[in-house]
Amino acid sequence: MEEARKRIAELDERIKTSMSKIKHKLVVLSGKGGVGKSTVTVNLAVALAMRGRAQMVGVLDADITGPSIPKMMGIRHEQLDVSAGAIVPVTAALGIKVVSMDFLLYSDEMAVIWRGPLKSMAIKQFLGEVQWGELEYLLIDLPPGTGDEALTIAQSIPKIDGAVIVTIPSEVSQLVVKKAVTFARHLNIPVVGIVENMSGFVCPKCGAEVDILGSGGGLKIALDLNVPFLGRVPIDPRIRKGCDEGAPFVIRYPDSPATKSFTEIVEKIERFVEKGEKPS
Repeated sequence: MEEARKRIAELDERIKTSMSKIKHKLVVLSGKGGVGKSTVTVNLAVALAMRGRAQMVGVLDADITGPSIPKMMGIRHEQLDVSAGAIVPVTAALGIKVVSMDFLLYSDEMAVIWRGPLKSMAIKQFLGEVQWGELEYLLIDLPPGTGDEALTIAQSIPKIDGAVIVTIPSEVSQLVVKKAVTFARHLNIPVVGIVENMSGFVCPKCGAEVDILGSGGGLKIALDLNVPFLGRVPIDPRIRKGCDEGAPFVIRYPDSPATKSFTEIVEKIERFVEKGEKPS
């Protein structure tokens, strides 16, 4: 027991040192699964890197049991390296540094069957033993809900800049968003704002918009909870295709309405964390 306490204390010190080299740390969370949180994380990271931050953005896939970031970024089956006693992240497009449990799994069928303490220890190691270097932004993709992984991140990283909360227009998603906002507030993490994903379908041929899953739910919950609304990302089948093929959407389709939405959301995030301006 004493050895375990010493190990955790050592990791916490390493985390402080590692995270001090990263200007802005953001968590991306949702109250429930299936809202496209990882898709949003990937495209926000790429959009940030495209704004003059090549080599200066990192993504931590903190979903220990269901990692998906490497697949979406086209770096599946890569492996983490070790240099001078530190873990070296895998490099994706635009020099984005990525760390994920997926890099440690030996087959597609291999499952991570761990209880909370093991998942928490893995996350601490990803934070403190990874050679993140000096970054402008680190985006942390959390699993759905407010469980062990989210709590470990919130309690381990000093001065998290904010939480980006992802929802879809459905009322069910809106209900659980309240829990995510409460979680962030309880742990003194500023809420950057809410992103409404899958918000209407824009026909790529005629430009007509159809609210397949509804629309406006994200804005409504933002107003109800008095938190900023960052924007709507429309449904585009090419987003799913890009994730499956490991080609981030904002790179492949720079002129699409969805890419415009991601860019506008990133601009609001920048103003919030860099200038302290609350998104309107």
